[in-house]
Amino acid sequence: MPRHIVCLTFDHDHLSGLIARGLTTPTAISRGEYDVVVIPRLMALLERYGIKVTFFTPGHTIDSTPEAVMPYVEAGHELAHHGWTHRLPVTMSREEEEEEIVRGNDSIKRISGRTARGYRSPAWDLSPNSIELLLEHGIQYDSSMMGHDYDCYFARQGDVAELMKPFVRGRETRLVEMPISWSLDDYPHFEYMRNPNGSIQAGLMNATNVLENFVDDFTYMTRVAPDFGILTYTFHPHVIGRGHRMMMLERLIQKLMEGGAVFMPMEDAMQEWLARRETGQKRAAE
Repeated sequence: MPRHIVCLTFDHDHLSGLIARGLTTPTAISRGEYDVVVIPRLMALLERYGIKVTFFTPGHTIDSTPEAVMPYVEAGHELAHHGWTHRLPVTMSREEEEEEIVRGNDSIKRISGRTARGYRSPAWDLSPNSIELLLEHGIQYDSSMMGHDYDCYFARQGDVAELMKPFVRGRETRLVEMPISWSLDDYPHFEYMRNPNGSIQAGLMNATNVLENFVDDFTYMTRVAPDFGILTYTFHPHVIGRGHRMMMLERLIQKLMEGGAVFMPMEDAMQEWLARRETGQKRAAE
């Protein structure tokens, strides 16, 4: 029987992403704080459709505004790792990156009672040390890379990428990669940003047009992966929370349900992928 899994994920950055960019004026801070208004609305929407999701939440968000995090922890949604600050791992030393992982896990454990099983890098950019560090600290899956659209794979460690030489692939690890795509992320489509370096992110796209893209990606999965596939969408509470976008999110849920989607947190989707892979290997060996 066909099984097409959809993971709705929310990067609950709150103020952390803005502070990491040096955007600390009152207006910038208020943009991040808008998520406090949105979280109850998201909880009501997800409860209405009986959907469990994954929140990738920086430790900074947890420790700064625990009252905005507790509603989804108490509702049984997955709380996953998103750093402590919102700094890119690739900009940090190995020691600094490890401190981020440890501190973020400490924050997650204090509010939820257990450390994270999943991780998503701030701005989706891992360092050469990331995979090794994640495995050392008990992380089972990552969701920061883009090597597939409808299937998971095992992340590699030790790739060698040099300009004047052929690319050399590293060794496969046990870290499950659950891929994402900027095209299925609300932030580049919707969020208008004037960055400190003077660059502009236009955003502000028509939500109905974005909805069509999002639905078509699921429909295409059912065609090219007719038996089994996993598709991940990424949202940010302070972005998707505007009225017309919340209505788009609800229409997305409805259309995916009509198409036969099975919604689950990323941890559950990972476990199902691993179980199916093991079953397939056993059958192949018989």
